Amino acid sequence: MSSTSGLSRRRPANGAGDSGDGAAGSANSSSSGGDPYGGTNHSRTNSEDRKIAFDPNEIGQDDEDKYAPKLTLMEEVLLLGLKDKQGYLSFWNDNISYTLRGCILMELALRDRIAMVKDPNRRRFPLADRYIEVISERLTGEVLLDEALKMMRSSEKMSVANWIDLMSGETWNVMKIGYQLKQVRERLAKGLVDKGILRTEKRNFLLFDMATHPVSDGTVKDEIIRRVCTTLVSRASPSAVDAQSQVPYAYLRTVAMICAAYAANVLENALMVLGHEAREKAYTKVDELLGDYSVWPLTGTGAKVDVPQGKDVSLEVVAAVLNVYTKMDSI
Repeated sequence: MSSTSGLSRRRPANGAGDSGDGAAGSANSSSSGGDPYGGTNHSRTNSEDRKIAFDPNEIGQDDEDKYAPKLTLMEEVLLLGLKDKQGYLSFWNDNISYTLRGCILMELALRDRIAMVKDPNRRRFPLADRYIEVISERLTGEVLLDEALKMMRSSEKMSVANWIDLMSGETWNVMKIGYQLKQVRERLAKGLVDKGILRTEKRNFLLFDMATHPVSDGTVKDEIIRRVCTTLVSRASPSAVDAQSQVPYAYLRTVAMICAAYAANVLENALMVLGHEAREKAYTKVDELLGDYSVWPLTGTGAKVDVPQGKDVSLEVVAAVLNVYTKMDSI
């Protein structure tokens, strides 16, 4: 099976005949709590009363999509790893690519697109070896998420660990090499350029030129760092964090992002603003969070997340990905 790497970022219109920058419009509407997809009608009408039909499955129209976060988990982890002025990741970081593939699965699960297969016998297997399936074919509007979703929809059912390995290209099976998602970091960076958070520059590295993506809107990265530090050094309850945000599973999202950044060896960039003692306490808290949220059901003392009825099989995928992270050499 070949990867659909030629997909382009979707830019849904905000109104009739509007051909403006959909990526910017989506970002603005997400931050204001509005519908980033321009409503729920399945047709558009222009000034001459001509209707343009479209497939509602192509762009998500569910009420939950109205409150989708401005940035995905992958984009937040990438931002934490980027050097602000230089615009590139550390050349010695071998873990971030693998971690980002896990973030794709967690993001799809948090958006209720994938879940564990509902089989009572699955509990006989280790968490990371349980099979996942697509439960909603509605696209998200994020090119990497939609590419992975289409690939999983047309494939046989596989485990969480298998999917992360295959999307990372870590397989000896030549028949499955097409499952690899290529140029993930570069494509995420270009998506952040579309959202106005990064910009593109050319830098010379001895014998070759390379595109870099310095930070152009530092407030977004500052907010991520503030959220990381607040979660790790304060005693805010998960329910209080969820109550202050319209984004579904806001606290669980933050925990997943922090644990992913830890596995990707980029968390230290966010903790540099803390003093030495506070930084050590933060790392201790990360270990506790990773231990509490990498098992299912969530039974740890710090895992106090309200699981809505019927959503447990989706959130189980998040725990399974974090369980995979615990086995990485960087942890």
